[in-house]
Amino acid sequence: MKIRDLPKSPVDARRLRQDRSERFSKVARVFAESIKRNNPLDVAGSNCPILVEGKRDREALRNIGFMGTIELLNRGWDQSKLIAYLYDTYGSRNPIDEGPSIIVLMDWDRTGGRLQSMIRKRLESLDMKIDESLWFSLMRAMKPDGRTVEALNAHTDVLLPLIQEHI
Repeated sequence: MKIRDLPKSPVDARRLRQDRSERFSKVARVFAESIKRNNPLDVAGSNCPILVEGKRDREALRNIGFMGTIELLNRGWDQSKLIAYLYDTYGSRNPIDEGPSIIVLMDWDRTGGRLQSMIRKRLESLDMKIDESLWFSLMRAMKPDGRTVEALNAHTDVLLPLIQEHI
């Protein structure tokens, strides 16, 4: 948070806290849905994998409650090999619920947005259905508090109880 973003009065600070709690509550609902889809042990879960940029992103999602498969973008492969692997491994639709076969979650900064767009275009060109609802929700709600998946670690103590309410 920059100095110009700091509240100028106690009333502004209260509004900022209320706004933050509303944003986190909205994000928690989408997180709960994505965790359910990703969870291989849940009866309603579809074992839908989630694609993130790197190891720290995977750790942040594990801390929030994701127990299923988390694939990494940065694994030393070129983009074509990664896209082919994702298509070959997960197909165009999830076999359990016929929904999206993968959840794509890049950072919501400029580079992450470019990666998200590139991955979306390449996977959709193979008629692969993807889920971006978590990315869109985080992009809208979390920008003032962080612009990366790994930055969610700083908010785990607030997010976990909210997510548990929706699971």
